[in-house]
Amino acid sequence: MSDTEPNHRRIDDFDVIAFDADDTLWKSEDHFQATEARFAELVDPYSPAGIDVLDALHAIERLDIASQGYGVKAFTISMVRAAIDMTDGAVPTEVIREIVELGAAMLVDPVHLLPHVPEVLDQVGRAKRIVLITKGDLVHQTRKVTTSGLEHHFSDIEIVLEKDPPIYAKLMERFGVVPERFCMVGNSVRSDVLPVLALGAHAVHIPYHLTWDLERVDDHDEDVVELASLAELPAWLGLS
Repeated sequence: MSDTEPNHRRIDDFDVIAFDADDTLWKSEDHFQATEARFAELVDPYSPAGIDVLDALHAIERLDIASQGYGVKAFTISMVRAAIDMTDGAVPTEVIREIVELGAAMLVDPVHLLPHVPEVLDQVGRAKRIVLITKGDLVHQTRKVTTSGLEHHFSDIEIVLEKDPPIYAKLMERFGVVPERFCMVGNSVRSDVLPVLALGAHAVHIPYHLTWDLERVDDHDEDVVELASLAELPAWLGLS
């Protein structure tokens, strides 16, 4: 993609621009980390000395992804299983009840949009077709989309089980766009950037101040476009 021609706009190189949802359009990881902190407070008194309860929880989450997938419901099941396993069943019923209630509260927590999101979607959407691609629990993610007030911006809303090259390839085929004309915008290098670049498509990384432990990528060889905030996207695309 070249931007050396007079009046060239990067957005003209794309037919579809896709946006991630959690921690790109609205807050998500803040809620998970606050719940994890409370989980540690509840379970640590019943755990053997020397156990890092959050490390143990993350390990169980990794194991559970294959069967439970992503999202609050899967996270809650992992918390319950971790509490029981790491305490060898010594955790009281009252603690398990509060852990379940923590998960239930997350499912109905209001959507908190990040700064500039509506304006950016409006500006980009007026110029190009935009779609939403998010992973997680179908019911919860659908609720967040419909209550966010952002649904009308997107021609397509896709809630997937995983974000990997095969899934992205299927979505691009569904959208009727070749990889060279597709751009993904999101906060996760692991989920929103690397699998898209692997297909020869384009991606823009917009970091969030918190990153889920299982989404961290320490090393990669890709040259990644990174913007400080979503507010910078229109200018990068040549719209302002």
